[in-house]
Amino acid sequence: MLSRVANCIYWIGRYMERAENVARAIEVNSHMTLDQPGEEQTQWRPLLTIMGDEASFDARGSVASQEQVIQFLAFDRDNPNSVLSCLSAARENARAIRPTITSEMWEQINRMYLYARQAAADSTVLSAPHEFYTRMKSGSLLYQGLAEATMTHGEAWHFLRMGRTLERADKTTRLLDVKYFILLPSPDHVGLSVDDIQWGALLRSASAFEMYRQKYGIILPNNVVEFLLLDRQFPRAVLSCLTRAESSLRAITGTPEGSFRTAPGQRLGQLRSELAYARVDEILANGLHEYLDRCQCRLNEIGDSIQQTFFTLPVSAAAG
Repeated sequence: MLSRVANCIYWIGRYMERAENVARAIEVNSHMTLDQPGEEQTQWRPLLTIMGDEASFDARGSVASQEQVIQFLAFDRDNPNSVLSCLSAARENARAIRPTITSEMWEQINRMYLYARQAAADSTVLSAPHEFYTRMKSGSLLYQGLAEATMTHGEAWHFLRMGRTLERADKTTRLLDVKYFILLPSPDHVGLSVDDIQWGALLRSASAFEMYRQKYGIILPNNVVEFLLLDRQFPRAVLSCLTRAESSLRAITGTPEGSFRTAPGQRLGQLRSELAYARVDEILANGLHEYLDRCQCRLNEIGDSIQQTFFTLPVSAAAG
């Protein structure tokens, strides 16, 4: 496969997942602000910090109100991580490799982009964003089903899945950080109170509420963290995402299980192994935010390594 094509399909996976998960982050923050009223800026600024966009937002001179933050994260074309920007980028990548993906996938990507563009022009969406992020979630799930059911599960599909699962792992850690920043500002507060409404909202934002209740029953913060970080079977759990990303990377490189041939294979295998043998009580004792922050940094390193290994032209080749 041409590296250009692999790059496009990988980033389609990442951009589509990112668009959905930014919408999920807005959703969980909206629920939390309704259930725990307070100063508007205090409630919405942590979302910018968690998404890594605080400096970019502040450079615009905007106030961190609900309307301004949603506008920035959902519809701002100058913000490359906004929902609309991600869908636009996914659409352009899909257009560039139309023969590689199916017509059904292309139509769904295009449909989601056109809806987001229309919503961006509707001023009422900012004050009542529920329908928007519901449409984003359902549209993304439909797209994933189409990719699973209509695309040959070969090399291109594995690049798509690897991009999607790495992005999902990153955003699941960020969803947990939403909860941490708003309700648990210090490691000393972890586990001191059980807030069923808030933790339930977090589980619902990851479509994890019913599966969590089947496994654990009662909602306890430690169990929620364990389920979203360390569960091996739930598809939005970080460990499950990394396991599938590693499986796709092995399929692409032809690497046997338990070994590695590339730098991203080594980095991904190390992080996946550490999570596989981690204990939730040790994670919480050392600080949930600190642990999640380290995971996010390492996921970024894995993404950079994939970019350099598969998609970047070697210096010697570029010079020639």
